[in-house]
Amino acid sequence: MLDEPRSGRLAAWGNALLAGLISPDDAADRIADDDAVHRVEGLPGEEQPVGLTLALGRLRALGAVGLRVALPVPGHPLGLCGPPEFNAAALEAEEAVLASGAGLGLIPETYEAGPEGGAGPDVHVEVVWHCLPVREAPPADVPSLGEAERELAEALREATELLSTLDVAGAGPVAQAALAAYRARAEAGRQVLAPGYPPRAVRVLELAQRVGALIDIAQQAGSEHGGAVSSSEIAARAEALRPVERTARRAQVAAYNSAVEERERHRG
Repeated sequence: MLDEPRSGRLAAWGNALLAGLISPDDAADRIADDDAVHRVEGLPGEEQPVGLTLALGRLRALGAVGLRVALPVPGHPLGLCGPPEFNAAALEAEEAVLASGAGLGLIPETYEAGPEGGAGPDVHVEVVWHCLPVREAPPADVPSLGEAERELAEALREATELLSTLDVAGAGPVAQAALAAYRARAEAGRQVLAPGYPPRAVRVLELAQRVGALIDIAQQAGSEHGGAVSSSEIAARAEALRPVERTARRAQVAAYNSAVEERERHRG
């Protein structure tokens, strides 16, 4: 959870576009980020895959008034609302975007392209968003921003306590790299949400990402101690982390979806 999900970028900058706060080209650039290209296939009225700029305009023409995020995992269909075919595909990807008002959802599939055996700058990522019908219904298990913020305060305490019981300094290079990345992200000023989101949503997303980073560090530290940690201890640690990770995912979805919730409250 150190990196923001692609569905989060699509929803955040797509919502800014739908609100008229940025241009289509700027939205497409922000969504693509470091990826080489994003395409959307299966859009009604489009026989071939299209780029993000055209896809976002088509979604708006089809009635989309906002984009919501889903981050489901087995046993927790977070943010989903059916039908089963869409839920199954979103669960496999562990993320999706739902276009409210259009009855459509988008699920990303990534491809790496480049020379065989290549790495780093020689390899680039291409993303295809598959567009499928979705139900217009309340998404599953998404808390309000206030609920998410309260839950995160406890989750952060639990994650910090668990991390303090692990010998991160004695763990391997992967855990050390995760810890260094966490500290760098905490120190760097960065824009975590697009224009149009309430300040509370920014706070909640930043805290959710912080909790997620601590979970990553704890998992890496535990796995790199090898034989020094028994299988029962590893299982107990995973069990302890599960509700914390669930809270962080719920908070992420609440933050990304808050722009849509805010607009719907004002319309109501």
